[in-house]
Amino acid sequence: MKMKLLVIFFLSICLAIPLAAAVANKGADQIELNGGTSGSVAFPHHRHQTDLGDCNLCHQVFPQTPGAIDALKAQGALKPKQVMNKMCINCHRAEKKAGNPSGPTTCSKCHTK
Repeated sequence: MKMKLLVIFFLSICLAIPLAAAVANKGADQIELNGGTSGSVAFPHHRHQTDLGDCNLCHQVFPQTPGAIDALKAQGALKPKQVMNKMCINCHRAEKKAGNPSGPTTCSKCHTK
């Protein structure tokens, strides 16, 4: 009986560590993005992770680090509005056209001053 409990304890620890790491690597639930002169954008990060299921859909363009979009823009590696206008709006419009729930499709729905 003690051996069985020891095995269960050991397995629960071994399984909990990777699970905790996976949850920890999900980033912030909500991220405030710099939206330039139009105002900041509240980005529901975990909702997008759940709905999209593939982090690389966005993170193939920019790394998973805070401030990555602003840093890449400053380096000239991303054009202004490249992420929000090309990726976000296009994805939202495609989902809406397909009849699926989608995010906002106009600038003023996301940007707040």
